[in-house]
Amino acid sequence: MKITLIKPTIGTKSRNLYVDEGRMEPLQLGVIAALIPSDIDVVLVDDRMEQIPFDDHTDAVMITVETFTAKRAYEISAQYRLRNVPVIMGGMHVKLSHDEVMKHCTSAVMGDAENILQELIEDLKANKLKKLYDCGVADPPQHKLPTRRDLFEGKGYLPIALVQFSRGCIHGCSYCAGSVYFNKKHYCRVIDEVVAEIKSQKRKLIFFVDDNIVADVERAKALCRALIPLKINWVSQGTVNMVYDDELMRLIVESGGMGFVIGFESINPDSLSLMNKDINKEQGVFNQYKKEVATLRKYGLQTWAAFTVGHDTDTVDSIKQTIEWALKNKFTFAAFNILMPYPQTELYKQLEAEDRLLFGGKWWLNDDYRFNHAAFTPKNMTADELTALSFYCRKRFNSPLSVLRRAFEPKTNMRTLRKFITYWLYNPLFRKEVHKKQGLKFGLNHFKEGKNK
Repeated sequence: MKITLIKPTIGTKSRNLYVDEGRMEPLQLGVIAALIPSDIDVVLVDDRMEQIPFDDHTDAVMITVETFTAKRAYEISAQYRLRNVPVIMGGMHVKLSHDEVMKHCTSAVMGDAENILQELIEDLKANKLKKLYDCGVADPPQHKLPTRRDLFEGKGYLPIALVQFSRGCIHGCSYCAGSVYFNKKHYCRVIDEVVAEIKSQKRKLIFFVDDNIVADVERAKALCRALIPLKINWVSQGTVNMVYDDELMRLIVESGGMGFVIGFESINPDSLSLMNKDINKEQGVFNQYKKEVATLRKYGLQTWAAFTVGHDTDTVDSIKQTIEWALKNKFTFAAFNILMPYPQTELYKQLEAEDRLLFGGKWWLNDDYRFNHAAFTPKNMTADELTALSFYCRKRFNSPLSVLRRAFEPKTNMRTLRKFITYWLYNPLFRKEVHKKQGLKFGLNHFKEGKNK
């Protein structure tokens, strides 16, 4: 038996699929591959950089589906189903919109596949696949399951190994799809298994893909202590309140931590309260992250500052103030993401109730929607103004002059030679991606929901 695993791309600007030059390993498919019995042949196809061999023989296809790639995933599925190949879909979008997903596949997996994949494989062999496998959350995640990294070789991924320590987050930000998927809970892997997985592969630069690796501070400290002997460097994602624990910060640096993607989201305290992110305020006090940024610099952590724009408290002027603040602080990277209404989130429900959703409420399937465009009507500007402002912030932060000025921040980007090299390796790449991704059309065909059921 042969199973083909597929990572869909976002879409296209022309007749050709967008090729992601900053692509990272599809970790989730490496984990799925590890679950499949060794007597089954497994092939990985990454739609972000290679053609899908629709006519090659395969006994089943498994596709990971995110909201941004749902339209393309449905196109891929339609091609295989025309060839009578069973298509199994999993991923976060199944949880967010499983009725929709089930229209476009043979079988859907809602939740963490560790819980049911062996059952699913047996059903596949017996030609008795269920329409939906509702399997819940794996606790602990990826237990005794080292990632199949051999599938990643030769595909041109960035030279950084993706590893997961935890899944989910304890906080309930109103826009966060992860909060819906994991019900505001946080699940950690066995630390010894994480260490063994890192030792088993050759990379010395690790990206922990956790939504919030510091959600459980004591477990994060235990992980850092276990990483110290490995002599690696690593980056991850975390909340800014990590800086309030000096022991945690010290252990992060001692274990090789280089930096974090941090959701600052806004420099307006009212916006933070609106999105249910008061964790960004120390004991309710907010001074535009002055202490937090100073602490990150003290420990030499390079920061990817993430902001969301389009909140009901945002204005044209406040968004422009945000980009000025980010430039002033010379962050290593920054993202200015338009607030996205993911299905089932509090944000989506609010906008739906107020009749402010655009594109029929399903922007991810609409032929007229474009990547990084507003999918709702903001309160204090038009949707087009919000789209233009977000792109303005991205262009401004990633302009050649900005890249040059930020490079010489002494406490972070020039802290060590490794960090300086990292800065110069990735900033030009991200600058290129900002322009390449803007305005992408989802999918390759003018796909209409409901076709090829």
